[in-house]
Amino acid sequence: MGKYDQPGRRPAVVAGASSGIGAETARSLAAAGFPVALGARRVDRCEELAAEIRSDGGEAIAVQLDVTDEGSVADFAAKVTAELGDVEVVVSNAALIGPGALLDTDVDRLRSELDVNVLGPHRLVRAFVPAMVGRRRGDIVFVSSDVALRPRPLMGGYSATKSALEGLVGSLQMELEGTGVRASVVRPGPTWSEMGMDWDPDAAAAVLNEWVKWGHARHSHFLKARAIADAITTVVSAPRGVHISPVDVNPEAPVEEKS
Repeated sequence: MGKYDQPGRRPAVVAGASSGIGAETARSLAAAGFPVALGARRVDRCEELAAEIRSDGGEAIAVQLDVTDEGSVADFAAKVTAELGDVEVVVSNAALIGPGALLDTDVDRLRSELDVNVLGPHRLVRAFVPAMVGRRRGDIVFVSSDVALRPRPLMGGYSATKSALEGLVGSLQMELEGTGVRASVVRPGPTWSEMGMDWDPDAAAAVLNEWVKWGHARHSHFLKARAIADAITTVVSAPRGVHISPVDVNPEAPVEEKS
């Protein structure tokens, strides 16, 4: 029996795996027994995480990936398949977000968010899903956001791209009906990650103040990235014939002490 013929072996790829939800998803999948390929532009960060996963007994590799570059996505798919075998799970997590009022946002900034957040996932679909359809099995999970349902002020580009992403996935789900391939959405609420950590402090404060103003911050709790990662692992671990989507993951309010 060859390396790639082991029963139950399901190679997985995580796009945007260098930090935050992507990094925790790689850890969660590896702990659940999935061989994992970590992809991101910061491949050095992915290599460190892959080494950590291997030291814990998992199987992991790191490969350079830029989801805005079709050639990079194609090279990534070829290298991962050569190293791990046919890919059964794809997690589309790479995303770009910047704060600011739409009146002050130039077209280039919006174009960049669209390229990463909508066209990037489509490039991953084109690179991996046709082969899944040919094998009549596979999972592709798209990490969306609660802003797809409830747009937030000073995050117009991000809100628009996540709404567009969910429209794309809705069509894909119907097109994949009966193929054995599941396209799923996991929709995080407020989550601690590196996304937004490079914002100007004044801009970040303005965003959070607007959240409060419009009722988007009912309490101060944020999720840890591992909560989203474990939800993704649950989705792709569902038995054949079961499709879990969409999944909303939100922070719970603090428990009030009895008086």
